[in-house]
Amino acid sequence: MTRPRNLRAHDTGYDSRRTVSFGVPSPAHATQPSPPAAAGSRSARATAVRNTLLIILALNVLVVAIKIAVGVHTRALSVLGAALESGLDVLNNVLGIVLVGVASRAPDEEHPYGHQKFETLGALAIVGFLSITCFELLRQGVRYALGGNTPHEATIPQLALVASTMLVNVLVVWYERRRGELLDSAFLSADAAHTRSDVYVTCAAVVSLVLTRYGWGIVDPFLAIAVALVIARNGFEIVRRTVPVLVDERAIEARDIRQLLSAVTGVMDVRSVRSRAMASGVLLVEVTIGVDGNMSVEAAHRVSDAVEARLHTELGASSVTVHIEPA
Repeated sequence: MTRPRNLRAHDTGYDSRRTVSFGVPSPAHATQPSPPAAAGSRSARATAVRNTLLIILALNVLVVAIKIAVGVHTRALSVLGAALESGLDVLNNVLGIVLVGVASRAPDEEHPYGHQKFETLGALAIVGFLSITCFELLRQGVRYALGGNTPHEATIPQLALVASTMLVNVLVVWYERRRGELLDSAFLSADAAHTRSDVYVTCAAVVSLVLTRYGWGIVDPFLAIAVALVIARNGFEIVRRTVPVLVDERAIEARDIRQLLSAVTGVMDVRSVRSRAMASGVLLVEVTIGVDGNMSVEAAHRVSDAVEARLHTELGASSVTVHIEPA
């Protein structure tokens, strides 16, 4: 059975919803999530994500300051590119702090399904920043390679400072990825991928500075070009993960859901199946089932309960809408 990735509905704080209807959806039979509990969960998650970003922001500001200082002194393209990459990390963190607040808002009349996709838009914004980084590194790398430019020799303390920023980047990647998985945050996961590319950039900068001390400074622009290609690959991976959420791509194979529901007593036919996943991992499923036309409303409601329980048990669905029609 094909399942969506990172769907842990019980960790999101969302309650299930069920709509039982004959012919058209009937709000009278709907069980809605508890507003205070749902709002509290969203607020707590937003606060946790925001606090994570604030910690990472402070570390990234320190890294940028070190790289700019060393890059300006040595005129090493790889170090300046690393400073640019870390500068984009800072912008990403600021953007994330703003967007997480928006994404955590409760559903309203204009956004009945909530605001979680704003967080996914933030992940795509990171791709835009990655594109800028790639373009600048490629452009400068080609120009430096054609012109034969070489950086100035770095001192041992400067080399040690740049190397220390790589260790900070590794720590940030580990911490942010761990928090992204724990909080089911698409933005944190995407930003961790971006920062991972920063590790490669910094590593190239350290290698360039070391080679320059031995008279091989001409390698610097070629290392910058190689790093740009790595960053481009990371951007592609982010797009591949976030676009399906934005376009409401099917989260679960329809045939798998039909197979699950066909075993539920009282379900004579599964006529329509829809599923999609939100950025936080919330899974929404809508099904239309056929039951005995002579069945009472109470009996149909029991069938709906069984369908919902089945989807929760097997898929961890957080929101289930069941539409009932006579078979």
